[in-house]
Amino acid sequence: MDDRKLDITLLCGGISAEREVSLLTGTQIAEALRTVGHRVWQSDISPADLSALDHKPCDLIFPALHGTFGEDGQLQSILEQRNVPFVGSGEAASRLGMDKAATKSCLLEHGIPTANWQVVYQHKFKENWTPASGIGYPCVIKPINEGSSVGCRVCVTLEEARKHLNETLPKFGAMLVERFVDGFELTVGILDGKTLPVIWIKPATEFYDYEAKYTREDTQYVFDIPLPENVLEQVRSAAERTHKHVGSRHLSRVDVMVEKRTNEVFVLEVNTMPGFTSHSLVPKAAKKAGIAFTELCDRLARMALRDAAVIKEQTL
Repeated sequence: MDDRKLDITLLCGGISAEREVSLLTGTQIAEALRTVGHRVWQSDISPADLSALDHKPCDLIFPALHGTFGEDGQLQSILEQRNVPFVGSGEAASRLGMDKAATKSCLLEHGIPTANWQVVYQHKFKENWTPASGIGYPCVIKPINEGSSVGCRVCVTLEEARKHLNETLPKFGAMLVERFVDGFELTVGILDGKTLPVIWIKPATEFYDYEAKYTREDTQYVFDIPLPENVLEQVRSAAERTHKHVGSRHLSRVDVMVEKRTNEVFVLEVNTMPGFTSHSLVPKAAKKAGIAFTELCDRLARMALRDAAVIKEQTL
């Protein structure tokens, strides 16, 4: 990769429930890119205002958006149509990764284990609803197309599950109900197709919710994981395969559970544009691997240019 200094348009904010996280992510990435000498123009963006994409000069776009529009393939489709180099996954992988149910179907198609689940739609929901066979209690109920644990809850009883569905279906339209896996909550960052050190997430609260992810300071992130090496290798392999089969590019973060009784590995989901705040996990894993935050951001920018050049060459 060349080492020239680049003109980079950094997009953050957006319209999703993760807007505040995106603004934090964008600010930190912009500061890191400027530290290594790149010229960064930081801008908010929305489907109604795409003017940020017209800023010149611009060697590449660095989307630091999460959730609806920024991470679900809509923005990526626009960038692909404009033939602009950009960091992160393309339209197809972004759309698939954002849809938790579609991702799970993809995992099963490729023999990657995932916890049993079902989708509950608002128009089909009835007061006497019960979870499908193989889910049981506790169960995890979450929106299909949101991140950062928005709308997510661990429900211990049938009454609690019905109540949460009643409250969330009008807002989200459809919810994923998933078997609760009691065990090690792990996450695996993938950088350019290779795994970063695995992190064991140990929240002080019962559930790794939005506050535990972004505001609380008592969540522990542990690299010394008391699991057999062959189990950790299964975790890394499942994460790499998930990244590959979803079609992720440049980076992703794969969330995995290991059941404490059996050491079974279950992939939960993939994040095609993980956060880059002070609490975020991919930067923590990269640091453990000896990659400073500034180097991580610089690498991602140069990957975007590298892959754009390859695509251009293939089309000639």
